[in-house]
Amino acid sequence: MADHDQDSRTERASEKRLREAREKGDSPRSRDFSAAVVTLAGVATLVSMRHGLGERVAAILHDGLSIRRAALYDSDALGAALVSGGSEALWLLAPIFVVALVATLAAPLATGGIHFSGKALGFKGSRLDPLAGIGRMFSMRSAIELAKALLKVAVIAIAAGVVLRNGFPALVSLSTAPLRSAASSALDLAGLAALALAAALAGIGMVDLPYQIWDWHKRQRMTREELKQEYRESEGSPEVKGKVRQMQAQIARRRMMADVPTADVIVTNPTHFAVALKYDDRTHRAPVVVAKGVDHVAAQIREIARKSKVTLLEAPPLARALYRTTEIGAEIPSALYVAVAQVLAYVFQLRRAAEGLGPDPEKPTPDVDPSLSDPKTR
Repeated sequence: MADHDQDSRTERASEKRLREAREKGDSPRSRDFSAAVVTLAGVATLVSMRHGLGERVAAILHDGLSIRRAALYDSDALGAALVSGGSEALWLLAPIFVVALVATLAAPLATGGIHFSGKALGFKGSRLDPLAGIGRMFSMRSAIELAKALLKVAVIAIAAGVVLRNGFPALVSLSTAPLRSAASSALDLAGLAALALAAALAGIGMVDLPYQIWDWHKRQRMTREELKQEYRESEGSPEVKGKVRQMQAQIARRRMMADVPTADVIVTNPTHFAVALKYDDRTHRAPVVVAKGVDHVAAQIREIARKSKVTLLEAPPLARALYRTTEIGAEIPSALYVAVAQVLAYVFQLRRAAEGLGPDPEKPTPDVDPSLSDPKTR
């Protein structure tokens, strides 16, 4: 069942999925890489301190072995000697401990940083399920981890064998060497052994790190249904988005229809197109389209214009050109200035004639570039 479920997860995990996994405490980690970093940091510190460290270790050993005979029967004196020697040893090793601690905190940065999550400490009943535990024991992941463990043991054993074989004569000769020389030589041998161990761990860690990152991303893969569900949750379902767009269009249409009574003239096709124009030289440099529409919407614009006593003018080429070139709320293009000026002059003359201040004007026939009214003629 688990293998079948993993096979169905063919899609790359989304950023949201990866972020949620990290928040739950599930992030790529390589214990081998971390161990290699800590070991290398400790070994580097040990090697850099080996000269002064040898002398101080020899001094601690000398003081520890140079106890007066009477002090051997005094528990207070022995306790004080033990505390003194232990304190000196701790201060001596403190730099190594500090560097190792810093390396321990810095190693996770290579695999995505340090993430603290209380969810990882929470109780999960599935961890107590014996069947699930048996399944994990015989899974492909467990087999890979077992192979890695055996490989690590083999690599470390080979490294330790090489170090012991090459350093065995020097190790045997320490029993006959002077104390300070023996302490210094022992530290050199310990540093060499630790360096070999660190190199072996580093090799394993450099292989394990990219594998752990790849394996983590593989475990976070999603099915297509999960991707669709996440998209619906984050972006909204297509049905809801369609309804929102429909409501927005209705609100915009109502707002547009409310501006029709404020127009100076409605230019029509006469039945398919209707464009409402308004000109106010105090706020705009050119006439503005306050409403436009085709077919049913155009019919509504004409009906509102008649009820509001807004002038309607049939000028098919101009109506089509205005509809195609100008958005609602925008000024007309300069190519239509002359044609629209003829229309507005006609409208203003009509108003004067209605007030008895002049004769009825002659209906204009605006001249419009065919490429503006009909793009196919371009």
